[in-house]
Amino acid sequence: MNNISSTQHSYLRSLRNRQYRITAARILIFVVFLALWETAVRLGWIDGFIFSSPSRVANTFCSMWADGSIFRHVGITLAETLVSFGCVVLLGIGVAVLLWYNTELSEILEPYLVVLNSLPKSALAPLLIVWLGANMKSIIVAGISVAIFGSILNLYTGFREMDPDKIKLIYTLQGTKRDVLTKVILPGTVPLLISVMKVNIGLCLVGVVIGEFIGARQGLGYLIIYGSQVFP
Repeated sequence: MNNISSTQHSYLRSLRNRQYRITAARILIFVVFLALWETAVRLGWIDGFIFSSPSRVANTFCSMWADGSIFRHVGITLAETLVSFGCVVLLGIGVAVLLWYNTELSEILEPYLVVLNSLPKSALAPLLIVWLGANMKSIIVAGISVAIFGSILNLYTGFREMDPDKIKLIYTLQGTKRDVLTKVILPGTVPLLISVMKVNIGLCLVGVVIGEFIGARQGLGYLIIYGSQVFP
């Protein structure tokens, strides 16, 4: 028992040391990047007027922190992103389940979903602003449009690729299609759901920022456009 216990402790210690090394390497890469950026600007390797520098970014951030404007802009973008992400989660799972339930409907809609997913979402944002107006609603819809179609396709594909033997077992035990969904499909695709949602939160942020580029007076997208115009 003592040998096993010491081996376990050694293994756990090696895992902790590995995690420490990974964390330290990540921090080191970030610090080196900032140092090279600052050095390149100070030595004139790159134009500080165009590329700015970490020190200028820090000064601007501190000034916006002092007047509270950074909290307002970040809060607006965060709220829009979370709302659009929540809508993508609900709509993505709901539509994917509907397509799995109705194979005829899925065969009808699948080519349209593929086409919509392949559209450049940045081109949709101006249309959404025209259709819905320059308001938060259109920005949230822009965030949804970036992620929803890919989410539906990925989830539906994952539902269809579940182990057929498990599905046959449910039917053999006199189960229904609802039982297959609740006992096999949804539990078996939890890793896929988490993976898709991890991607979607980033996509929703991209869509929201794109929408703020065009029709917002606050938010991180607005700050980016404003900064590109005034070059503070």
